Amino acid sequence: MNNVFRPEDAVALPPAQVRHDVLDWLERDDGLAVLGFQIESARGLDREIDWHQHRRAQLISVEAGLLNIRTRHGNWSLPPGCAGWMPPGEPHTVGISGPLRGWGLIVSAEMAHDLPDQPCVVAISDLLQALAVRVTRWAPAAAADLRQQHMIEVLLDEIRNAPRQRMHLPMPQDRRLLRIASQLIANPADGRSLEQWAQWAGLSPRTLTRHFRDETTLSFAQWRQQARLADGLRRLSDGRSVSDIAHALGFSSPSAFVTVFRRHFGCPPGRYLARNGQPLNPTRGLASPAASG
Repeated sequence: MNNVFRPEDAVALPPAQVRHDVLDWLERDDGLAVLGFQIESARGLDREIDWHQHRRAQLISVEAGLLNIRTRHGNWSLPPGCAGWMPPGEPHTVGISGPLRGWGLIVSAEMAHDLPDQPCVVAISDLLQALAVRVTRWAPAAAADLRQQHMIEVLLDEIRNAPRQRMHLPMPQDRRLLRIASQLIANPADGRSLEQWAQWAGLSPRTLTRHFRDETTLSFAQWRQQARLADGLRRLSDGRSVSDIAHALGFSSPSAFVTVFRRHFGCPPGRYLARNGQPLNPTRGLASPAASG
């Protein structure tokens, strides 16, 4: 695992407006307890940023686009309206699909001690959003003034109490189950049954069922559906049509994909994209009125 992180890796996609004077503090615990930066990129990453970790914790919010993160605990997809929390010293990779806009906060390890101890996705309140934008304007300093200190305390309290979001795809640890999970991530449309996967991995269906739930807290069917939805979000952000996505992910029809998407995210893909500031591409929009929501 490569734990060497270069600040330029965070801005590997031109043009990206990220403040290097803030990124330099990722590996420092002195100075302001919280610093922030804006993220603006015209396109996604050509390759995933390899495994790395930071001394400080991070909270990365996506306002447009999709950020994909892998950790030892599983995979996360960050769509607009959510933020990903990364504790200090947690190894992770980063992938970006399409143009990206958002902001990031870096929190000293000392101040992060009572914040979530595992990576997670949280909802962003209006207050947290407003505070974070204000913090992104701060220049690095040796210490916080009284106003900054008060804002930091409120901001950390908002992070502490932010609702968790269901964007997590937990990965099993058993090597046989991990083989199955990796195959399904590489090819979400693979329609083999649980019994066929068990035979392929050299397991009994009962053993696969029991261990998959024990290691991921999800049934095999739930895990596969969540993996497909995570890939579906990425493809939606890339401008793919619902009919293309449904076919690529192995759904029987576009309406079947929309039904599952609506059940998980609370609205159909068209409304989800519009709600999060991503208008549909008129030449590659949703396939049908039934699918458009």
